[in-house]
Amino acid sequence: MAMTPPEQVMSPLRRAAEAAEEASGLRGEIIRGVLMMSPTPRGKHAGIINAVAKQLLGGLPAHLDAFQVASVSLPDDADDYATPDLMVCDAAFGESDDWLADPADVELVVEVVLKGNSTKDTRDMVAWYADAGIPAYLLIDPRDGTWTLRTTPRDGEFQGSLRGRFGEGVELTALGAKIATDGFVRYA
Repeated sequence: MAMTPPEQVMSPLRRAAEAAEEASGLRGEIIRGVLMMSPTPRGKHAGIINAVAKQLLGGLPAHLDAFQVASVSLPDDADDYATPDLMVCDAAFGESDDWLADPADVELVVEVVLKGNSTKDTRDMVAWYADAGIPAYLLIDPRDGTWTLRTTPRDGEFQGSLRGRFGEGVELTALGAKIATDGFVRYA
């Protein structure tokens, strides 16, 4: 498992992100040098993430594990980081004191679109995860009951894209797993 470099002196933006998280309870991320704050997920959002995690936990290869509320950095830039709703990476991350997973150790990130978010997960994060070299990005959208699996990042873009509706399973062939989506709920 590759480990992130030891903590260096925090940049002013990273200090601002941590202060904003502490003061507001919102989740902070620094995406391409911009501080983005997200509200605490609603019940339906959290329920979908729990359902995905439960399905993955029993079927992942032994060297991988699923983590919620964990962050991953862009390669060579620990001040540019994302906190996906769920991340599958090297299991050793769960025994480390690191707060950032090395993107080379991450196999899958899962994001559930927030009810009021129209572009962060559906546009901004697609390119960010591709730039980070994350092999698979699963975007679940309870607004319209769909999911999109993007794979094979190259030159800042995912080469593969597969879409489906709730009720259609998501095949994660690289992980040897399948996610059933028939129990996922839509936003009102």
